[in-house]
Amino acid sequence: MRGGAYNRAVAILKAPCDEGVVLAGRAALPCPRATEPWVLAATILGSSMAFIDGTAVNVALPALQADLGATVAGVQWVVEVYALFLAALLLVGGSLGDRLGRRRVFLTGVAGFALASVWCGLAPGIGQLIAARAVQGIAAALMVPGSLALLSASFSRERRGRAIGTWSGFGAITAAVGPLMGGWLIDHASWRWVFFLNLPLALAVIVISLRYVPESRDPAAAATKLDIAGALLATAALGGITFGLIESSRLGWGDSRVLGALGIGIASLAGFLVVEARSRAPMMPLSLFRSRAFAGANLLTFWLYAALGGTMFFLPFNFIQVHGYSATQAGAALLPFIVLMFLLSRWSGGLVDRYGARLPLVIGPAIAGAGFTLLALPGVGGSYWTTFFPAILVLGLGMAVSVAPLTATVMGAVGESQAGIASGINNAVSRGAGLLAVAGMGLILLGLFSRGLDRRLDGIGLPPEARRAVERQKEKLAAIEVPASVGEERQARVREAVDGAFLDGFRGVMLTAAVLALLASLSAWWMIVPDELMPDSSAK
Repeated sequence: MRGGAYNRAVAILKAPCDEGVVLAGRAALPCPRATEPWVLAATILGSSMAFIDGTAVNVALPALQADLGATVAGVQWVVEVYALFLAALLLVGGSLGDRLGRRRVFLTGVAGFALASVWCGLAPGIGQLIAARAVQGIAAALMVPGSLALLSASFSRERRGRAIGTWSGFGAITAAVGPLMGGWLIDHASWRWVFFLNLPLALAVIVISLRYVPESRDPAAAATKLDIAGALLATAALGGITFGLIESSRLGWGDSRVLGALGIGIASLAGFLVVEARSRAPMMPLSLFRSRAFAGANLLTFWLYAALGGTMFFLPFNFIQVHGYSATQAGAALLPFIVLMFLLSRWSGGLVDRYGARLPLVIGPAIAGAGFTLLALPGVGGSYWTTFFPAILVLGLGMAVSVAPLTATVMGAVGESQAGIASGINNAVSRGAGLLAVAGMGLILLGLFSRGLDRRLDGIGLPPEARRAVERQKEKLAAIEVPASVGEERQARVREAVDGAFLDGFRGVMLTAAVLALLASLSAWWMIVPDELMPDSSAK
């Protein structure tokens, strides 16, 4: 299969290079034709659990914040602790499948994900929900690479492209339906059902896999050591930096816990680089970054997916808490983004064949940056079709132009034997970028919100006790409850002040995302040199 056809596999709202991980894998022993549909069904349903979690849960955040009385930091941790363990343990999870059995590790992840989902749905408070999400993230680090490993191990190279197309197509449907279904459940039942939604999917995956999916291993993997030290240091690095960024808004930069967490995070990051440089079997071989194209592709990924991750976290709060959308409407609002990526995926893959990867990777993030800028413009009120819809279309176009060339660049920058680990690294970089972006952008939003709210409250003339009651809730952002004692007229004015202050912060976040997208574009222009790409990389 040549001419970039593999890279035309449908791009959806997920981490980049998933297709690259599958393509670079080695078929253990291609399964019989009669078994192939069952393998596809198991991997599609397993991946769908992760895709739903990545979209529907964000729509549920405003509802669970209100129900559990959580601050914005608490809600951030609901997303961040899951992303932390998934990003840090993703590469180790893939290695475990090669050693212990791909089906076994995959099913362990699915079962753990389902049990953690039950815990999430039953959690009585924000603390237990965060703990359950941590377990869910660890399970996802087994499930996500496990589904890709099963797909690559079960199909011959000749049939793998068709399998990836089917898997990606169903993934696109899941990505589109997930927020809508999640929003409907939130509006008509509870946010808790977003997590319970995983249970029937998990049960179907377990039954199909145990009955029809063959077990496979990589005998060569047993001869190499797992990079446990690297995984632990990566977790400590991401966790320490994330904790410091999130909690600094509440505790202050001078607090010993914040400074200690940041110190541990930075020291762990340095230790991680030392361990990876010296290890005989590193989970992230630093030698790959000697390729300027590979380093540039990952730098681009970091900036672009940081922008996207921060946007997708805060946008539902804007839709629901400020503009008054229902959860279903908020889920539907992003549907044009997913549909556009679906429709343009084949066309964007063709751009690589016609122009090479560099030009689309310069233009695509720049278009996405324009989309982020447009998202900063709407005020309170106005039709969705004249406010957010054009911005979401432009953002979708920019991402559609970027995804397929990004996969082609990552795989083309290294030899075929290293394409799997290169794709896995890029996948992990995208998830880590989103993790850090939600923490960092939260600081920007909260700072701008606090200043904007103080300025607006000065003109309302609230009684001192009522003003203190409002200011004590700043960490809830737009979910602030206005005291009824101030009267209806002042309540309305305070509500307007809260909404306006949130828009101040949201606009700051969107403009930050636009700058990050521009940095991604500049990274491609500066670092991705076509001559460095491996010959015939599009055919890999």
